[in-house]
Amino acid sequence: MSELSLVILLAAGDSKRMKSKQSKVLHKIAGRSVIANLLDSVEQLNAKNLTVVVGANKDEVIEHLSKIAPKAKTVFQEKRDGTGGATQLALAEYKGDGTVLILAGDTPLLTHQTLSEFVQVHQKEKQSASVLTAMLPDPTGYGRVIRGDDGQILKIVEEKDASENEKYIFEINSGVYAFDGEKLGAALGKLTSSNAQGELYLTDVIGILKSAGESIAAIVIEDFTETLGVNDRVQLAESAAMIRDRINEHWMRSGVTIIDPTTTWIDSTVQLAQDVTVHPGTALFGKTTVASGAVIGPRSTLTDCEVKAGAQVLESIAVETVIGDCLLYTSPSPRDLSTSR
Repeated sequence: MSELSLVILLAAGDSKRMKSKQSKVLHKIAGRSVIANLLDSVEQLNAKNLTVVVGANKDEVIEHLSKIAPKAKTVFQEKRDGTGGATQLALAEYKGDGTVLILAGDTPLLTHQTLSEFVQVHQKEKQSASVLTAMLPDPTGYGRVIRGDDGQILKIVEEKDASENEKYIFEINSGVYAFDGEKLGAALGKLTSSNAQGELYLTDVIGILKSAGESIAAIVIEDFTETLGVNDRVQLAESAAMIRDRINEHWMRSGVTIIDPTTTWIDSTVQLAQDVTVHPGTALFGKTTVASGAVIGPRSTLTDCEVKAGAQVLESIAVETVIGDCLLYTSPSPRDLSTSR
């Protein structure tokens, strides 16, 4: 893959549906914020520049980014005039050309592999723009991908602007784009707010480039679940369950026995050795480490603990605790364990 010049994360939304005083991108999944889960995949792309557009709760989002992505540049979108306006701000801070990748900051399920393959196809085919699309069983709420008789993408229509027939289209815009940076900048200058929401839509750039005769690709993702965003508490829980399953599968394929993966929650920051056994109802949080041969659970919760080889932890709650070789804990109080270092 050629060098990726710029990644833009759009994270300025008001999070109204989350019904929270906290930005939706700061809510936690598997021990990391929503945006941190996405950044883990983005940072593996080794982009030359990273810009995050912030808006609602900007101070706390900027503070959080300073800890998890200190090299990221932040741009404040004071006037919420849409994704097109946010992209204009981000691009104004960037001096260069090459490939620009744009993502929504509330999509924690996107993987490095998917993003890398998407950018590779865009660059190999020398497209002016590429859009990652998905076939959703229920496309409600998403922009629809409109294709011509030849199968080529013509434009993207936001749901509020879609006709009744267009709403029956199941191919949706994931909000993941790759652009030729120079052509993106020129098209952004032609955006208008003549639509149902009175905003500048980034999606309209596709139609503008297509009308100018530029080459546009719509690339369908195999696993549509990667494109799912987090806009409310229901979607937050759904995304958390999918990331839980990914983490558990990783550890099982690495030699850990998890008796019931559906009731086992392991943070992405936890480290497990081979031949660890995890029983149902167990949660492992923070920087917990578990050495080989240890048995955890059932019904145990460990936060920032060190469990040594051969230890057994049964029906316990422990915080910042070192649990020694073959030491058996059964139903102690958190207060008792918290002083056992």
